[in-house]
Amino acid sequence: MTELSTNPPLFDLSGKRVYVAGHSGMAGAAIVRRLASENCEILTASHDALDLTNQALTEEWIMRERPEAIFLAAGRVGGIHANDTFPAEFLADNLAIALNVMRAAVAAKVQKLLFLGSSCIYPRNAPQPMAEELLLTGPLEPTNEWYAIAKIAGIKLAQAYRREYGADFVSVMPTNLYGPGDNYHPQNSHVPAALIRRFHEAKTRGDAQVAVWGSGNPMREFLSVEDLGDACVFVMKHYSGNGFLNVGTGNEVSIGEFARIVAEVVGYRGALVFDTSRPDGTPRKLLDVSRLAGLGWRARTPLHEGLKIAYADFLAQGSRLRER
Repeated sequence: MTELSTNPPLFDLSGKRVYVAGHSGMAGAAIVRRLASENCEILTASHDALDLTNQALTEEWIMRERPEAIFLAAGRVGGIHANDTFPAEFLADNLAIALNVMRAAVAAKVQKLLFLGSSCIYPRNAPQPMAEELLLTGPLEPTNEWYAIAKIAGIKLAQAYRREYGADFVSVMPTNLYGPGDNYHPQNSHVPAALIRRFHEAKTRGDAQVAVWGSGNPMREFLSVEDLGDACVFVMKHYSGNGFLNVGTGNEVSIGEFARIVAEVVGYRGALVFDTSRPDGTPRKLLDVSRLAGLGWRARTPLHEGLKIAYADFLAQGSRLRER
């Protein structure tokens, strides 16, 4: 991708050793793909080789490898069901990863770190679109508060290290993602991946109808993970500040309409039935992306085209369940 900003970078990645934590995950893999067009050395470590919830191992690895920049995309992720079912793991693991990596980055004198959060940090009933200033202004959505609290702590930790140590740590908050590398678990996945799998299997079986969780009324914003990767590299190069930045499209669609678009992309022709016994989650989630747009970046992947890429990725995996 070509960056929209014509300003010279504040932080030049050329010749740098760049560690992407969580490179095998959806967001991390997109960052790695985007970094391929930068003149930098990309460092990665599999979970088997490096457990980021282990403080000693994390500090030892970062001190030995001495990255000059870090994209912190690692974490335990999942949809509403997973968040609600495994609250301890979602809170503890994500807190540990953020603390261990940032503390080690300070000790190793890493020049810059970018922390990936999530739009679930905002209050359940936040005014729309949600500007960065709305953080901590109201109660969170109960079904994913464990993950949200860990991500809020990560933001504040980055700000604390900047304030106390002068560390150039920045944070971005992406909206709902879709695209290559997603997790297609039938219960623990996010909406786009869950619907792609459900409609594909229904098409294969010839089902007359497919159940979609919830009423279909909640409004959501969906961002191509390739756009996120581009945004992360852009922010790493062009932003240095205490405040975090929203990353999204600035456009929203109802879950019902989104489901119909996914069905069209997959080629499923049956009926959609909305299962209102399942939770809807937050009624509306739309990010105010004006701050990032003011720096010169905007998302460029149309939803329909992005979903075609996502479905092709699903088919390329052989429709097998991807578990992390």
